[in-house]
Formats: sequence, structure tokens, C-alpha cells
Amino acid sequence: MQSFRTEIENPIVEKDILELERKIQLFKEGKIDEERFRSLRLARGGYGQRQFGVQMIRIKLPYGKVSSEQLHRISDVSDEYSRGRLHITTRQDIQIHHVSLDRTPELWAQLEKDDITLREACGNAVRNITASETAGIDTAEPFDVSPYADATFKFFLRNPICQEMGRKFKMSFSGTDDDTAISFIHDLGFIAKIKIENGVAKKGFKVLLGGGLGSQPRHADVIYDFLEEDVLIPTIESVLRIFDRFGERTKRAKARLKFLVKEIGVESFLELVSKEVSALENKTFKINTTAFEQPISFQEVATPVIKIKDEVAFQNWKQTNVIKQKQAGLFAIGIKVHLGDFYTPKARILADLVKKYGANEIRLTLRQNILIRHIRADLIPFFYVELQKLGFANAGYNSTSDITACPGTDTCNLGISSSTGIAVVLEKVLEEEYPSYINNKEIAIKISGCMNACGQHNMAHIGFQGMSIKVGNLQAPGLQVLIGGGILGDGNGRFSDKLVKIPSKRGPDALRILLNDIEANQQQKESFLEYYDRQGKIYFYNLLKGLSDTTNLLPDDFIDWGYSEKYVKAIGVGECAGVVIDLVATLLMDVEEKMSLAQEALDLNLYPDSIHHSYSSIVNGAKALLTGYGVRNNQLNKVVTNFDETAVDSGDIDLGGSFNDFVYQIDENTPSKQFAEKFLGDARTFYNKLVELRQKQLANTEA
Repeated sequence: MQSFRTEIENPIVEKDILELERKIQLFKEGKIDEERFRSLRLARGGYGQRQFGVQMIRIKLPYGKVSSEQLHRISDVSDEYSRGRLHITTRQDIQIHHVSLDRTPELWAQLEKDDITLREACGNAVRNITASETAGIDTAEPFDVSPYADATFKFFLRNPICQEMGRKFKMSFSGTDDDTAISFIHDLGFIAKIKIENGVAKKGFKVLLGGGLGSQPRHADVIYDFLEEDVLIPTIESVLRIFDRFGERTKRAKARLKFLVKEIGVESFLELVSKEVSALENKTFKINTTAFEQPISFQEVATPVIKIKDEVAFQNWKQTNVIKQKQAGLFAIGIKVHLGDFYTPKARILADLVKKYGANEIRLTLRQNILIRHIRADLIPFFYVELQKLGFANAGYNSTSDITACPGTDTCNLGISSSTGIAVVLEKVLEEEYPSYINNKEIAIKISGCMNACGQHNMAHIGFQGMSIKVGNLQAPGLQVLIGGGILGDGNGRFSDKLVKIPSKRGPDALRILLNDIEANQQQKESFLEYYDRQGKIYFYNLLKGLSDTTNLLPDDFIDWGYSEKYVKAIGVGECAGVVIDLVATLLMDVEEKMSLAQEALDLNLYPDSIHHSYSSIVNGAKALLTGYGVRNNQLNKVVTNFDETAVDSGDIDLGGSFNDFVYQIDENTPSKQFAEKFLGDARTFYNKLVELRQKQLANTEA
């Protein structure tokens, strides 16, 4: 366990990992509250599993980019600390399951040897930045969005302004108007645009704000038709500051940005954002794209001589899985990864193939697949043969038969019924009974094990949501069937309509009924969504309503797909938000920690970081004292108001003015060494006053 201390070259990363190790020990000794430790653990990529005593570790892979060396490293870690299985998520991450909490720091240290982080992969922070997997190679893209996704990831990683928000924050970058990164379901979504001004082409983005899925999906609002590239980072920072300050913090179900935008309105939100600009160090931020504009380099290797045994199968595969790149003579190869799961022996072979015969880069996709980039035309038959050996040459990449599904009850605490089990069965139905859908890329099927929509079921053309169905005194595994969602392009999309709730074992019949009806009645050149709109929701409800009858269930209907035991609805405590319980002692400990961080940042001349740490210490200190008064706060801005009313106006604490003015010095001063030093001094003075007042509170309680 000691080895990683001398092997990590980056002192910031080393400190992070050592801090995690120290906090794990304090937690085991009972010196850190469980909820507080959960928040810290989540921010370091560790998520509690359904199985007792083990963690799911989520690796943060911005825009899904992975090199051969990184894939080898991830495989080594999975073999050493887990069971050799890798799971691709719908956010282009990789998850490793069944990891012991004690070994998490060591695992993280091993990953960092190849520049792979766990930091902020879970918790109330900026989650993995996603992007179109074809970014940089798409023939239709105005420019490559990869460097912008990369810069966003790097700028906000460990950034003090977004470490303890009320909820997670998700962003995506789409390379074209096809909007393959699904901007309309994100807190912030960006679509690449070019604007011509005075004959000069300028790069920028269409920007969408406040989207999301879950139990209450919301279509994001367009806030800028064109935002110039140099103000991308400052705009994101301002949005994050407002979300941190005004977002809900008590009611987890209402804590996402979409609810704040809905509550105060887009215009009011943008007014708040514009006021934050004066407090930013960077009013503009130039993103360096040079590293992404270098010539593609390859190893000098001869084209292997191979023989295709089944030319028809090869041509079908080429049609569905091979994509022409904008770089002349190069192609990308899509690998359909069943349910996003693959194992380390295959991962290593794939990594070696990509390094030797490609350009040493793959992209993980939002549909849980793999895209190999930069393959010469003469090597396509060779790759087909080699991928066949791995079981990776199935046709139907991104087709109807390529079903997206979250892990569901396999590992997730929130899973209600099996999403992977039903996905396996539905894919078999498609393969055996509807082979034409291997070539169909118009209908997407997505499955989630609960309402939280990690499988994105409620924006699918055909979606299934795991649930339970009560039948007398018994519970049966069930599915909510949804139809009619999809990506329309250029930031537009639609959510699926809920139709019927059916027993899970009738899921295959539901799919058969829908596909048979489409084949019988869809008009020529009519898209699926056009057909759905023409027939209407009631038409499809009537098609399926017979499956919802629970008066004739058989014993097998009470056993979920992939299981042998009778179904039991068992939902644990979800950790997607990592909400922290406001215990006074824990918060005061946080205040001390944040003042230490403020001093460290000041010593490194990181003045904006120091200022925000001081700000956090002041607000958390006020929050701690209000907790002692029994005052409940669900937004940070309300902490300020309540502290004035409770402690300052009453004369319990003297700040020489209002707490509002004291705190929001942060908005009135441009980041500088002088202000950073002053604000930290103010934070320390405030803390001393808090401790004195807290002691009086305790004395009064004891009296």
C-alpha cells in the first residue's frame, strides 16, 4: 500500500490519493460521519454496490478517448482489484465492480501511471464530459469538438467552484447538427457551429441549458445560438457558480439544475450568470487546439494477408460497422459491445491491434460501444478477421439490435428489475425473428432498471423502464413501456410517452407486437416517429394494453430475467447525489479544511482557487451555526439570508455590517493576491467568532 507514494509524479494527484487513504482510515475508526465520508468517496469515483462490502469504481475518461496503454492499465487494474470485467457506460466511462474500499487508493494510484483519474467520476461535481465519438473524423463536422471537451474537463477537474454542489452536473459536446452527444438532455449541451463575420469564419457553439432525464425529464433551453469559443469556459464557470449558490441542497429529487432553471426562468438565470463575469479571473479563455491538429501517425507495418471465409457476412459488417472518415483513405470501425460488457483478455488484444495497426486511439461511445479510429482501407479485412476471433465482429453497430441498458439489479442499489436480463432476451428476439433490424439505425431501444434513466429509456424510440407490479400480496418484476422519443437534431429532441406497465416476462411480446405493427402499417419513406405521430399514443396503448392484465400470471412471471429465485423488490439507498447531512461538528471540520486549502492555493499563487476556498469556508461555517440554531437551509444563498436574520440582526455575532456584504465580497472583487489574502483573513476571523458563538450555544443547551 505504501508503493504508490513514491511512484506518482504529480504531487496534486499524490495528495489526493493519500487524503483518500487517510479519510478511509478515519472513517473506519469512527472519526468521520458516514454521510460525510460518502460524499468524499463518491467524489473519488467510489459508488456503493448492491452487494455488501464492495464498491463500483467509475473511471473518468473525458469524451471516451482511450489509448492502448490506458486500456492495458485499466485491464491490469480490473484483474488485480476486481474480476476482470469492464463495463462501458452511457457517459463514455468504464466501471469496475466488486472492489474493496480499502484498496481504492492503491487502485487509483495504479491508474494514474497512465494518466487516468477517478476524481469526480461520481458525486456532486462536474461528471465526465461526453462528446460525439466521431468528433475529429466526421465528414459533416464544422470542426473537432474534442479539444473543447478536453479543455473543459481539465479546467474544472479539482476546481474549487464545483466540488460540493447540490447535485451532479453533466455536459456534452456534439460535433454536428445530428447532435449525437444529445445536448437537449444535459445541464449544459454544446453543438459546434461556424459563424461568418466580415468574411471570417469563427468557431463557436449553440448552447443549451437545463436539460435532464430521470423521473421528470426536461428539454434543455437554447440560451445562445452562437457562443464564441473564447468565452466557452467563462460561461460554464458562471453557470456553475450560480448553480452552486442557488441550487436546491436538501430535497435530492429537486436538486438538479433543470429544477432551478424551471423555478426562476431562463432569463433570470442568465441575468445571474452575467453578474458573475466580474468575479472571474478569466473573462475570456483561449483553448489551444494544436495537440488535436497534428498529423496522424502510424507504425510502419505491412498489410497482413488474410482470407475472408464469408464474403456476405463481411459486406454486411462493413455496411453497418465501418464509417468513412474525413481524413482521406481512413475509416473508423464500430464494435458492438453487448450491454457494454467486455473482459480484460479481449481488451488487451484489442489494445495491441489498435496500437500496431491503427493510430493508438479508441473512443468509447454513448451507446456503450467502442469506435476504433484511423484505420487504413487495406487493413479493414484484417481487422474484421481479428475482431471475429474476439467475438467483436457482429454486424449492427448503433442499430436497433444494439440495445442500450444500465446494470440495473445486477449491481445498482436503485435497480428495481433486471435491465440487462430483458436486454439479452430482446436482442435474441431481434436476431432470430427480425434480422432486418440489424441494418436499421432509425429505431433505438434503451432500457433502465429504474426511473433514474441511466439507460436513457425515456428519450428512446422504444424504451423500457424497470419497475415492480403488485399482484395481490405478491410483487412481480415489471416494465413500463415507452414510445416516441428520439434525437431530432440541432438541439431538438423529444421524450417518450409512457404507454403501459407490463410484467417483465411479457417484454418480448411487447416488442413483437410493436415491430409487427410497424412492418404492416408504416408507409413508405415514413420515419418511425412520423408513423408514431400519425397513429397516436392511444393507438399504441390499445396495441399493448392486453399485456398489462395481471389476472392470469404464471409462476414464472414472478421470477425476473436472469434470476432463478422469486422476485423481491429490494431498493437500497441511492448515491448518485451523495448529499451531505449537515452535522455541526462535520461542517466545522470542513471549515478548517477549506481554510487550509485556501492557504495552500494562496502559497501557489492560485488566487481564484484560494478565494473560493475561503468563500466555501465562510458559507459552511454559517451553515454549521444555523444547524445549531435548528434553522434548515436548502440553498446556499438562503444560508446567507438566514444567517443575517438569525445571528447578525440578533446581535449574536458582530461582522461590522451584514453577512450578505461580508460573503459577497467575492462578487465585488477581481481575483488578486491582495483580495485573496484579505478574504482568507476574514474567513479566519469569522471562524473564530463562530467557534466562540458555538460554545455559547452548547452552554445554553446544557443549562
